[in-house]
Amino acid sequence: MMALKKQSSPPLLLAVLALCAQMAAQAPEQLPPVTVNSRAGAPVGLSGFGDAPATRLPLQAQRIDAERLAQLGSQGLAALPMLDASVSDAYNALGYWPQLKVRGFDLDLRFNLRRDGLPIHGETALDLSAVAALELLKGASGAQAGTSSPAGLLNLVIKRPDAPRLDLSLNWEQSGTLGTRVDWARREGDLAWRVNASASRLDPWLRNAKGERRSLALATEWRTDSQGLLEAELEASHQSQPSQPGFSLLGERLPDPASLDLRRNLNDAAWRLPVVFDNRFASLRYTRQLGADWRLQLQAGQQRTRSDDRVAFPFGCDAEGNYDRYCSDGRFDLYDFRSENERRVTRSARAVLQGRLGAHRLQAEALGSRYRLTPQRQAYNYAGSGSVFGGGTSQAAPELTDENTLRRERSQELALTDRWSISPAFELFAGLRHTRLQRAAARTDGSRATDYPQSLNTPWLGASWQVAEQLHLYANAGQGVESEVVPNRARYEAPGTALPALKSHQLEVGLKAGSERVDWSLAAFRIERPLWSDLGACDSQPASCRRVHDGSAEHQGLEAQADLKWLGGGLLASAQWLHARRRGAADAALNGQAPVNVPEHQLRLALRQQLAQGLQGQLQLIHEGPRGVTQDGALQLPSWTRWDAALRYDAGAWRWHLGVQNLGNAKAWKEAPLSFGHHYLFPLAPRQWQLGLDLSL
Repeated sequence: MMALKKQSSPPLLLAVLALCAQMAAQAPEQLPPVTVNSRAGAPVGLSGFGDAPATRLPLQAQRIDAERLAQLGSQGLAALPMLDASVSDAYNALGYWPQLKVRGFDLDLRFNLRRDGLPIHGETALDLSAVAALELLKGASGAQAGTSSPAGLLNLVIKRPDAPRLDLSLNWEQSGTLGTRVDWARREGDLAWRVNASASRLDPWLRNAKGERRSLALATEWRTDSQGLLEAELEASHQSQPSQPGFSLLGERLPDPASLDLRRNLNDAAWRLPVVFDNRFASLRYTRQLGADWRLQLQAGQQRTRSDDRVAFPFGCDAEGNYDRYCSDGRFDLYDFRSENERRVTRSARAVLQGRLGAHRLQAEALGSRYRLTPQRQAYNYAGSGSVFGGGTSQAAPELTDENTLRRERSQELALTDRWSISPAFELFAGLRHTRLQRAAARTDGSRATDYPQSLNTPWLGASWQVAEQLHLYANAGQGVESEVVPNRARYEAPGTALPALKSHQLEVGLKAGSERVDWSLAAFRIERPLWSDLGACDSQPASCRRVHDGSAEHQGLEAQADLKWLGGGLLASAQWLHARRRGAADAALNGQAPVNVPEHQLRLALRQQLAQGLQGQLQLIHEGPRGVTQDGALQLPSWTRWDAALRYDAGAWRWHLGVQNLGNAKAWKEAPLSFGHHYLFPLAPRQWQLGLDLSL
């Protein structure tokens, strides 16, 4: 058992557990089938342990299905923090690619995302129209990924032909977002196909942020014989929308959100252009049953994206000599940022062999992937000034004055996992992954080139013990790994040198239980992640800066999940309490400080209840505790709470939904990311109404 530092009791977690126990005791003996957020007994393929039920896995992983995802509306992946208390925002801006944290660590957009198990990058807008479910694995994931941050992994499970269907949907959101979707599937003998198409006119609550989104996806399968299945899928999507810069500190003070027009888009200069994302995906998968106990799966995929990243970008206050916040009177410097025609390509191939030898269920995996980023020169030019209160003067400055960065990476991975059933009640889980990578980068003019190889090993060990018929006790210990290089700039000592790998370490213990009345889990975890910092003068003088190992980030926490069911309704509950601190930093003032933009606790409650035949009411609570704004801990965002409500009516072939988000129209700063060396503030979205109609033919 890990030792958690002594802290005050997390009252939100205790309240959730007490409520679970009380309502489970009052639940009736027999319950009808209920559609829920995640299926506790369903396997999570991302785990690396084959078809092991999630309730028996010695880790925290869940599957969020398409019905629940559809309730997120046009927000898509950016709204994932609404569903799970371990997930929070990390510079999550409208019109831009979503950035998230899990257990207080950033979900690395280049290394922590998968699509049907294959690596993809998230530096784009990922459409969810063709996604059947999201799989979220929490914590250090070295057994499942070669390099990744200790946040975990997020896998997009693509819709495949399952049964004949024709589903149509139409959705409206205040102030004028309108979207439509089609999901059509057919089967003819051994051949089946499924088409998903969507189109949206985007007009969100944020002013001057109108845009458009569309997607088209095709998935096919062909049963070659009784033992073989060949699957192929293609997807293309497009999004164009002006992005949302954050507000900021005004001098030394945290502005009151009630004193500002939070609907104002600071990216409202007359010359601003939309951010444009174009995505293409393609994959091929062949699955072969090799007798009764073994299965082989071969898979290959490609992701090609193009983006135009453009914004009238507020940054700093030269008049007051502050470049990490706005002026005390609300003014800011405005820059014309343009990085157009960024092209990214990810290619991967994977072979997985699963089988059984006596009491051992084995999985062997070989994975090869390549990533390439090829941008052109970029613009980052002073264009004038603005103010959070309105006004200011500026003009476009699109000259390509700044070099961009070209990147290439090649990775080869071999992994083996073993699920060993020592007895009917006790199972041991082990995994080991070996990774060889080659990374290279250079500026667009060929300068500051780096190129280095590295070999990494990441072990993982877990155990699950069935202490009662419906109760499992588990523990795990694992590693995650990240790769770092000294920037190839003259001011650094040993520029371009590969640094020792950043190996994070995780310990976790927990309980899981499942029954007809309630599925629940409780986990305690500790993750320690080493950090690198730049020390020295770090000025224009050669070798004035050293990049060195500089202490660690230590995150300790408790997570609780529960899904209660009773006749006609249920409750989904999720809570996290997190004690995250900096340790061992050369700057003693940072030691003991909480990381910026990481909430101390989070709570999600979603109540559903049948009100009449076919009519269901839903009420959701989203609560986030205080989080740090500055690294010295001097400023914090206060806690905030949001209520959402909805009515859903099911008349068989058609269903309608009426909902409202932020029912009380609460005003708050929902997050405070430190990004590009600047403190930003993003507001909670105001009250918004939603209306939807679904038709099944």
